[in-house]
Amino acid sequence: MKIRSKDIFKIRSTQSLPAFLSETGMFVGKIVRNHPVRDFHGYADEGATKKKVLEDVFEKGDVYFLSGDIMMMDELGYLFFKDRTGDTFRWRGENVSTTEVESVVMNVAKLKCATVYGVEVPGSEGRAGMTAILDNDDSLDLDELAAGLKQALPPYARPLFVRSVKEMDMTGTYKLRKVDFQKEGFDPIKIKDKLFMFDSKADKYVPLTEQVYSDILSGKVRL
Repeated sequence: MKIRSKDIFKIRSTQSLPAFLSETGMFVGKIVRNHPVRDFHGYADEGATKKKVLEDVFEKGDVYFLSGDIMMMDELGYLFFKDRTGDTFRWRGENVSTTEVESVVMNVAKLKCATVYGVEVPGSEGRAGMTAILDNDDSLDLDELAAGLKQALPPYARPLFVRSVKEMDMTGTYKLRKVDFQKEGFDPIKIKDKLFMFDSKADKYVPLTEQVYSDILSGKVRL
């Protein structure tokens, strides 16, 4: 939706915002067939193409591209990034592919099963990376993990939090379930598994205690 200049004046004068301005939504782009810039020819994978295209959005017959970016608009029409959907998340202004990070984590952790997801951190834009690693025998070497991730991934893609778990559930399509992990976040009060946080000063993963968690929420510890 486009806000015209007279609409902005009306907003300023009445000090009341339209309902949609206080809500978040996905940023979509209209696909215009045969247009040199706004056309979308799709991917080699037809299934992936269908996931990115939505029909009959604002009127019958229109077609839009789903960006995956969750945005919010202010009273002047400026858009602000809030989050990402799907198998990516955004941190430090960069999109992070969970699939790519998972492959690196599993390789560094000597093929231990692992899943990667983004978690909300109060006061921070986007989501911070977190990985849950299956470690039945408590053999996970956190120093080796930190060194390996530092060598293989850029800073924004390295998981800030690590959760050592004893079991993992699979989906019907044999993918590791991450929904429950993501909902639980990195709260040591709720989570009974071992939790760790990357300490940039020490350049290694350290235990995530309730006190450290509280300091993160209050802003005393900056990520």
